[in-house]
Amino acid sequence: MYTLEYSKQATRALMRMPSNTAITIRVKLLELAQDPLAARNVKKLTDHPGYRLRVGDWRVLYLLDNGRLIVYVAEIGARGGVYK
Repeated sequence: MYTLEYSKQATRALMRMPSNTAITIRVKLLELAQDPLAARNVKKLTDHPGYRLRVGDWRVLYLLDNGRLIVYVAEIGARGGVYK
């Protein structure tokens, strides 16, 4: 199992979004920590390093550190603005 680490931006985004959405995203991230590459709705990014997880209209951008078994959640945002 991987450990989840959150960036300052990701933590702030979770605090500002509606609580039901934040709970859904946290549940999906816990599932992702079990096996980051086997999770559904995951794609490798082409323009940025790392991967993205789709949770409804929200996107979670994260990096994997396979050596230390860490999922680093870099950004969480709405579908349209998270890639900028």
